[in-house]
Amino acid sequence: MNIQVTPPSSDTPAIGGTHIRSFVHRRSHITLRQQQALEQLAPRWSLPYKPALLNPEAVFGRAAPTILEIGFGMGETTAKIALARPEDNFLGVEVFNAGVGSMLQKIEDNGLQNIRIIQHDAVEVLRDMIAPDSLAGVHIYFPDPWPKKRHHKRRLIQAPFIALLASRMKPGAYLHCATDWEHYSHQMLEVLTAEPQLENTCEGFAPRPDYRPQTKFETRGLRLGHGVWDLIFRRSQA
Repeated sequence: MNIQVTPPSSDTPAIGGTHIRSFVHRRSHITLRQQQALEQLAPRWSLPYKPALLNPEAVFGRAAPTILEIGFGMGETTAKIALARPEDNFLGVEVFNAGVGSMLQKIEDNGLQNIRIIQHDAVEVLRDMIAPDSLAGVHIYFPDPWPKKRHHKRRLIQAPFIALLASRMKPGAYLHCATDWEHYSHQMLEVLTAEPQLENTCEGFAPRPDYRPQTKFETRGLRLGHGVWDLIFRRSQA
């Protein structure tokens, strides 16, 4: 795939030399099918991390709204949304081999043409590869909750990250987060509400929109009485 890139501008906002990463290294099992997908399909659907701005029109071969999904896990939700919304382009960022292999296989099995993958830290991808005012939407579904209090500082949804993320969204673009940890949901609401570039589309939490499918894990949790909290904010027009 021929990827056209342009150097990042000098006014690109940055998070300092150290930042909250979108992942933590963990050992994870990978199946033979996932490994084969990584080897055979990644050259077709994955993009290398580069400290240069992506040209989405060149990457996807068309001009269309770009939706960024951070941490797509095994790709179940991303594939379903991309299949239901062929008019949008989806850029998925994930670091774990098993998840990337699974997503690549779903792209192939479903004949999806509107998904590309970057296997790298989401903060660095946002900072270095996504142009300001370019994203039509962002999905962050069930990020690691880091439930222990001493680990809360590792949570992804924090003020510096959200300020960077908002700067990459077009005016009017949406940010959709979801979590099944109540404490984290309130932290998310507080952080998103405090970001001056964003406006809440609801009074507090939002009902789950039709475009976000309910996962098997989520369905089982709801049956057991566990809650799920959605938040939908928009980049202000000002």
